[in-house]
Amino acid sequence: MEFLTEIIRNVQIPGSSARLLASSGLLLIIVLVLRAFLARFIRKSVNSSEMRRRWLVQSRNGLLLLLVLGLILIWAHELRTFALSIVAIAVAFVVATKELILCLIGSMVKTAGRSFNIGDRIQIKDFRGDVIDQNLLTTTILEVGPGKLTHQRTGRMTVIPNAIFVSEPLVNETYTHDYVLHVFVVPFKREENWKLAKQALLDAANKHIAPYLDDARRYMKRMSDHKGMDIPSIDPRVTLQVPSAGEIHLIVRIPVKSAQRSFIEQAILTDVFMQNDFVKGKEDTSKN
Repeated sequence: MEFLTEIIRNVQIPGSSARLLASSGLLLIIVLVLRAFLARFIRKSVNSSEMRRRWLVQSRNGLLLLLVLGLILIWAHELRTFALSIVAIAVAFVVATKELILCLIGSMVKTAGRSFNIGDRIQIKDFRGDVIDQNLLTTTILEVGPGKLTHQRTGRMTVIPNAIFVSEPLVNETYTHDYVLHVFVVPFKREENWKLAKQALLDAANKHIAPYLDDARRYMKRMSDHKGMDIPSIDPRVTLQVPSAGEIHLIVRIPVKSAQRSFIEQAILTDVFMQNDFVKGKEDTSKN
C-alpha cells in the first residue's frame, strides 16, 4: 500500500493534461446522469414493452455518440498531434521499405497479368533466360545467351527482384509453350549469291522440321482456338531484309519445339554452309 502511495505521489500530470482529464471525467458523469434520467423517464412514461426497449436502445446509442463526439472535441489538439506522428511514422516506414513494397506490387502485377509460368523463356531489360523459380519478392532464371539471338544456357543463374516488373516491359519467348515460331537472321553481302542461299535455307528448313510439322500445325490450331487469336502460317519461310545498301539479310522463320530452337537452327545452318559456297561466280557445290 505504501508502495502504491509513493508511485501516485511521484506521478506528475501536466496542467493541460489535467484539465483535459477533468473535462473528460465531467463529460462522462454528465452522460451517465443523463442516461439514468432518460432510462427512468422512459420506463415510467412508455407502456409498450417493445417501444420502451426501442427508446432505451436509441437513447443509449445517442448518448454514446454524444460522449464520443465530446471526447473528440476535448482531445482534438492531442489527436491531431498523434495523427501527424502516425503519418510521419508511416512515411518513414514506406521510404524504408520502398523496394520491398515494389517487389510485392511487381509480384501482383505479373500474377494478375499471367505474364509467364515456370519453364518459360523471358526477357526483361538486360535479363534473359528460362524461369526456374518465383516467389513474392524475386524471380529466378537460368541465363540464356550471350546476346538476344542465342539460345544456349550460359550456366549462370540470375535472381531478379520483382520490382522490375512494375516499370519494364516483359517479353515471353515461349508463350505458346510446346511449339514456337523461331526466327534467325543470316546476313550476306549484296554481291554474294544470296538467291541460292535463300533457296538452300528454305530446303534445309523443310527437311529438318518435316518430322513434326503436322504436329506443330495441330498444336498451333488448338492454341488459336484456346486463346482466341490468329496464329500466322507456320510453314517455313525465308524473307529478305535490306539493312543497308551493301547488305542483304535472310530472315528464316520456322516452327520448332521450344526446347530445340538452338539445335534446329544449328542443323539448318550446318547443312546449308557445308554443302554450298555462296561466293560470287561459283556454282552450287551441293553434295546431293
